[in-house]
Amino acid sequence: MAVEKTMASSSLAEVVDRILDKGIVVDAWARISLVGIELLAIEARATVAGVETFLKYAEAVGLTASAA
Repeated sequence: MAVEKTMASSSLAEVVDRILDKGIVVDAWARISLVGIELLAIEARATVAGVETFLKYAEAVGLTASAA
């Protein structure tokens, strides 16, 4: 996939359209420990995508039930 770089400014609508079309995933993981004892562990995953993009991804990774 080629990355396009333009000098023209993008409107908010264009940015939102691009995110919904391609999707974006933010994955974070943090662990706080003291002297080898884990005190707190946080895992977070946020996915932003349009319904069509999500369904394509879900089918590709096997998250949807197959139609019989």
